Formats: sequence, structure tokens, C-alpha cells
Amino acid sequence: MKDATTLLQADLSGLDWEAWCEQLEDLAGDDGYCEPLGPDHAALLIEKKPTLLVTFETRMRIIAGSTSGQPMAWPLIDALGWSHMALFAKHDTWFRAPHVISYFDRLIDDGFFDEFDQVLFYGAGSCGYAACAFSVSAPGSHVLALQPQATLSPHLAGWDGRFVKERRRDFTSRFGYAPDMLEAADHAWIAYNPNSLLDAMHASLFARANATLIPARFMGNDLQDAFLRTNLLYRMLAQMSSRKLTRASLAKLMRARRSDGGYLTNLMLHLERGGQFRTMKTLCEAVLREQELRPIRRGLIRASHALESPQE
Repeated sequence: MKDATTLLQADLSGLDWEAWCEQLEDLAGDDGYCEPLGPDHAALLIEKKPTLLVTFETRMRIIAGSTSGQPMAWPLIDALGWSHMALFAKHDTWFRAPHVISYFDRLIDDGFFDEFDQVLFYGAGSCGYAACAFSVSAPGSHVLALQPQATLSPHLAGWDGRFVKERRRDFTSRFGYAPDMLEAADHAWIAYNPNSLLDAMHASLFARANATLIPARFMGNDLQDAFLRTNLLYRMLAQMSSRKLTRASLAKLMRARRSDGGYLTNLMLHLERGGQFRTMKTLCEAVLREQELRPIRRGLIRASHALESPQE
């Protein structure tokens, strides 16, 4: 592997899929690789040992979220010295391609995951589905999934009309139904947006003895963005690795929301929709004593006007 400085300073922006994968292959060095898995997927391995973080990302999300075009986990693996396996997709495919399934079957046959002291899986949305589904390939692993779908099979999730075109994908063969694939995991943490009925319905399908459901209230429709913004994602993964993540420690970590503008704005809007203008005003005033946020400032004005208006 290239040294950490070279890895973190690498500029992978502005590259097409093939050139991007070629650059990743060079950065992986002699002990790693970036292997194409058919036309729409690739697997990257950066090996340091003894902890392996397996992440799933889409190329579209990387372009949108990183000015340097780097995978999301690189700062974390640099800081903690972990090995990293990243599965990439050009777009949302739920990683149901035969090449991806064959790749994990090969890893199982080779006993690849047995080489590591511990294995962690992470993904969000369609990538969260994949993190849960493929975690079965490493028994005893730990899983963190944000807003994962359990399946898109119309027989089991026909109520989810968001991904109708994707129902043609095969969710019944190997690694198909994500909740069942958690059976071999040590523990899984499933975060979802409780304000989204469809998110909550998918999350309920993951209810297992070895799974903890996390209702991330008022953190918005994009939990990965919110968890990165508040540094929750990296802190949770670090605590998972040290086996210190519990409901109690998670509650402490979630306090980071209290200084996050997105969370505070969503909470304020919830109070406004419920007509709780006095509480809304108190919240806005408390926030503005700590930081200046335009949505909160405007909310304070609306709350004040509502309280001053004559009640019918």
C-alpha cells in the first residue's frame, strides 16, 4: 500500500470509472488490489490487518460527497490503521450482480475473512442492504447499516414504491434477503429515519436478537450525511471495533446532534408543525445563544409572531 500521506492526498476527482479504478489499483500497492467485478462494480483492498472494514459505496455518492473523489472510509482507516475492503458500484445496484456474488463466494472459499481478528461491515441505503446481505460471508462480524432496505422483492416489499424499476433484480438467490443474512453476525446496528414510514417498515424487518434498531429522529432523510457531519459514523465504527458500542454509549454519542444545524432545524420545524410555538421560541433562543443559524433565526421570528398574534 502507498503510505498514508500519499493515500489521503491523492486527487481522484474528474476521472471516469475506468481511470478512477486504475488510480485505486496503483494506490492499493503490492499487498492490495482494485479488481473490476463486471462492467458496473469493483472491489478495492488495502491491507494492513488485523481489523478489516468492509464498505459499500456508489460512485455517484462519492462524486457528490468528496471533492477529491476518495472513498468515504479513508480518513478512518488512516487514523485507526485498519485494513479496508471497499465494494463500489457505478450507481444504485444493491450489488446484486452475479460478478459481486461470485466474488464473495470466492472470498468464502479462500477463507479470506479468517485472516482478520475482526471484520466490520458498513453501508447506507442500497449499500446498507449490501452490508447486511454480505456480512454472512464473515461469521462473527459487526454491521452498521443506515437506512437499509431489507429486500426489493415485490413479494416481500411490494409496499415500497420508491424503487419499482429495481424490482427486476434478483433478491431471492444467494445473499438475497438481507435480514436473514445477519444470522451469522455478532451484532448489527440498523439506523433509520422514523419519520419515513417506508424506512421504518424496512427497519422492522431487521428486528433480530442480534440487531439493535436506531430511530434517528430529526436527522433528516440522508442519515449518512448527518452521521458524517456530526462525526457519529466514525465514532460508532470505532466503538464497534473495541466492542464498546452499547445502547448507553450510543445515547451519549447521539448528543452530538444537539449542536448540528440540520438536526436543530428539523426539530424546530417539528415543533412548528405541531403548533408548539412557545417551546419553539425557547429552542431557537437557546440555539442562537450558542451559534448563529439562519433557519433558526427565521424560526424565532415566526414563533414570536405566532405568540403575539391574537388567538382565535
